[in-house]
Amino acid sequence: MPVVGAPVTVRGLAPAVLAGVLILVQIAYPLTSGDGRDRVTVVVVLLSAGTALAHATATRGIRYAAGFLVIVSGLGLAAEIVGTATGLPFGCYEYAVDRLGPTLGGVPLVVPLAWTGGLYPIWVVAGLLARGSVARVGLLAVGAVGWDLFLDPQMVADGQWTWCDQSSGLPGIAEIPYTNYLGWFAVALLMGGLLTVWERAAPVPADPSAGLNAVSRFAVPVAVFLWTWLGSVLAHAVFLGLPFSAGYGGIGLAALGLPLLRHLGFFCPRPDPMD
Repeated sequence: MPVVGAPVTVRGLAPAVLAGVLILVQIAYPLTSGDGRDRVTVVVVLLSAGTALAHATATRGIRYAAGFLVIVSGLGLAAEIVGTATGLPFGCYEYAVDRLGPTLGGVPLVVPLAWTGGLYPIWVVAGLLARGSVARVGLLAVGAVGWDLFLDPQMVADGQWTWCDQSSGLPGIAEIPYTNYLGWFAVALLMGGLLTVWERAAPVPADPSAGLNAVSRFAVPVAVFLWTWLGSVLAHAVFLGLPFSAGYGGIGLAALGLPLLRHLGFFCPRPDPMD
């Protein structure tokens, strides 16, 4: 049991520092364009993955963090390589050339890191909300689709990838086919199943808090999740000119976000002043 007031170590402080820098860089994204925006995109991915892995290391140890990376980024890379080559499981699409750095099989190597950075806070939040492993995996898959309802429209609008079928998606974002979201749901289910096994098999360090007190142990991924949800709604609606993805993504992540706010006490009834 973490001790409230325990001394903060460098390992314990690193996730919060990285998360703060991540938010600042994401705020800068709408202010950039061209090559500068490409560089900001790469930095955002590296910071999001770094934040996730730093927090996983601080709370569960480096072996757990390494396993999370292998499962999520490994499966993410495999799914993307197969997807660009065959159209399964997401649909037919291709990445822009020479935009996001080195590639493997036509997939920029930062892309699998984006899977880790994006899904880690969703996995943590799902663990806070779910009462069992099956429910947690289901929430991860729902949250992954919700996140992609922000991610795909933003990256397609920026020209980072294009879809062969550009007319069978949701109203307002028809250029992203329905098959994409089905593919995300299926891949996230597989990731969640493997993460469940890894959660049980990975060793737990003697002091899992590693410098994080009871209050702050999950604060970083929860804050990143809330920022991704609410900050993306604002950014898409106001700064990026993507009102439809603001609505779809906002509703998608609300499936976890609203229960999370209730879990955190935001929806607690106020006491009757007459009591």
